[in-house]
Amino acid sequence: MLGADRASSALGIELVEAGAGSATVRMRVTGDMVNGHGTAHGGHLFLLADTAFACACNSHGPVAVAAGADITFVAPAWEGDELLAVARERTRYGRSGLYDVTVLRGEQVVAEFRGRSRTTTPVK
Repeated sequence: MLGADRASSALGIELVEAGAGSATVRMRVTGDMVNGHGTAHGGHLFLLADTAFACACNSHGPVAVAAGADITFVAPAWEGDELLAVARERTRYGRSGLYDVTVLRGEQVVAEFRGRSRTTTPVK
């Protein structure tokens, strides 16, 4: 799935690790990702977290899409920062799932994201 994701690829997002219900992706903040305050644009941070979420919720096989998501920005990220987004499944129930993603710069939390997934076909 990630190989066909042109949006993530265009931002240089790379898969670091993947497992059942989990994924870690990496992105370096470039000058094109910085907003008028000199920090990483929140939309880019959301896209990074959303990519980790997509990898985690699609790890089980049935095609899963986002039913909703929200993000809390905790600390700024700057040009040149390497960020990791670590996604972990919290629960799956029927066709739905709940995933938490932490965006990190080293050990510092930059953002917390929660995604809700829905499979496009019924789970047997």
